[in-house]
Amino acid sequence: MLVSHAAVLEAAAIGVPDAVKGEVLWAFVVLGPDWRPGEELRRELTTLVADQLGRSFRPSSIRFAAALPKTRNAKVLRRAVRSAATGGDAGDLSALEDPAAVDAVREAQ
Repeated sequence: MLVSHAAVLEAAAIGVPDAVKGEVLWAFVVLGPDWRPGEELRRELTTLVADQLGRSFRPSSIRFAAALPKTRNAKVLRRAVRSAATGGDAGDLSALEDPAAVDAVREAQ
């Protein structure tokens, strides 16, 4: 859904534990070269998801990352995204194409 926006090259959504709701949705996006992160773009992306999928699917956080961890087959490894975001153990990451992408998720704003 997020990749339908012109600014977004790649996106990954994960569930993150929340004390009140049990779990909330965080989205990590990689922007195209002509786009800059900002609050206005964050609101646009949040609204896009809410309009297309419904308010209950609206991300509680959209974070802009330089890269997403992917396997050599170009599949986003959400397990690595979730562990980087929550500080958990990602397990075996030997299948990652670029291990530095995990750090990019940790540094996402």
